[in-house]
Amino acid sequence: MINTRFIRNLRPFLFLPFAIALPGLNGDTPRNVLMISVDDMRDWTNVLGGYGGEVHTPHMDALAARGINFTNAHCPSPVCNPSRTSVMSGLMPSTTGIYDNGQWLRANYPDKMTLPKYFKQQGYQVVGSGKSFHHTAGNNPPDQWHDYFRFSWADFPWTRSNKLAYPWTEWKPPPPGYPFSNVEYLRGKEERDWGILPQKESEYDDVQVVDYAIDFLENHSGEAFFLSVGTFHPHLPWYIPKRYRDLYADSEIHLPEAPENDLDDIPPIPQRWAERRRDEMEAVTDAGEWEEAVRCYLASISFADAQVGRVLEALAESPYADNTIIILWSDHGWHLGEKDHWHKSTLWEEATRVPFIIATPEMETAGRTSSAPVNLVSIFPTLVSLMEMESDIDFDGPDLAPLLANPNASWPHASLIDFGYGNTAVRDERWRYIRYSDGTEELYDHQTDPNEWRNLAADPAYQTIKDELAKHLPPHYAKDVPRKDGFVFDPDKWTFTNKETGQVVHGR
Repeated sequence: MINTRFIRNLRPFLFLPFAIALPGLNGDTPRNVLMISVDDMRDWTNVLGGYGGEVHTPHMDALAARGINFTNAHCPSPVCNPSRTSVMSGLMPSTTGIYDNGQWLRANYPDKMTLPKYFKQQGYQVVGSGKSFHHTAGNNPPDQWHDYFRFSWADFPWTRSNKLAYPWTEWKPPPPGYPFSNVEYLRGKEERDWGILPQKESEYDDVQVVDYAIDFLENHSGEAFFLSVGTFHPHLPWYIPKRYRDLYADSEIHLPEAPENDLDDIPPIPQRWAERRRDEMEAVTDAGEWEEAVRCYLASISFADAQVGRVLEALAESPYADNTIIILWSDHGWHLGEKDHWHKSTLWEEATRVPFIIATPEMETAGRTSSAPVNLVSIFPTLVSLMEMESDIDFDGPDLAPLLANPNASWPHASLIDFGYGNTAVRDERWRYIRYSDGTEELYDHQTDPNEWRNLAADPAYQTIKDELAKHLPPHYAKDVPRKDGFVFDPDKWTFTNKETGQVVHGR
């Protein structure tokens, strides 16, 4: 395998039509896995229809046409680290006690089996690039992979001054024109910015992340592989090349609806969650930049989609086109003003519903959708099932293989979303039920109230429904594991030293 870091010319915007063919699988040929993740992407693709207008996502749409598009898919947690930890471990935050970005999996669970580690033990060539685990230092142990290309933060190094979290990034001052959003209040608030970055498209981190994956697909030979490719877009900052913003330059931007009394019927805990970042939202609206922010978020989605297309094109042109399972997912959604909230970190639909597509070479149900309530925590057990492997892991998510065979199959499961100790949303085909750590509740009927504007939890008429949904709640919640400040992390030796016990955990 060639491990190059040179920047290649950007591939064509659309991958070729023949890439959506679904040839049969030779039983003697081992299947490969291509796992593609995007970051902070809500349900704004054409095939999900969450935006309400046209979104330029031709590659994700084409992938949905060759696989199963899960239209009621949700994240394990509405924040990066716990969600990605769940995907990589097959375990929910309520099982691991990893509830936010300030906790490490390896430091607290040095022997925990993960998705890349599992495939490595099965004899696969395991490689990746970009954001698979959470992106900060200490979250991507080298021994999980045979090789990994980490992006360099070249897009915005002026926000990466924390050398413990980003030891590989050289700080540089921002370029002229910063902040590009024209919201002066957001200046210096790390990633809170958007606009056209004055650099070549080939210099964007996500382009380089995909360059690595393309090089792998073009040069790999030999054993079966597990390839994880993670773009950082559409995570903030929404920096994009001009041509992606131009896709929406003349479009009517649909701003989210946010009734003034929307929060009057919700409990104190989500009230506090919704209030976080509200100062940023108010600054954006006061500056008249709300529409431009949404436009740049849409452009970031299209930029990420173009990178997805480049990977799929490379796979289609490789010897592995006919025997590779493809999975595409986003780690959580995003609020852009709904519920009077900006950012993620809630248990409402905007923060939890995500794109999720699985395509297998032998799929007879290609192009169909499933409205079954599913969760990304099922990726690990589903791959174990599809590859006909064995595992003794007591996974928290059910195997999705029955839905791949029949998208309308009976599905007794609900999708659970944890956010912090004791807080969980239960999503089935019709209802969203939320119970908070203080016992307060929310209940929404998506059949009549898809925007979740009317909390029905206090109405005795819905007690039976709440009781049924509550049966899906976690039987217990693991305590928060020690946070990062409880360890000394050495990024050179890749060790974690527990400050209290002195125990050293190695990551190589």
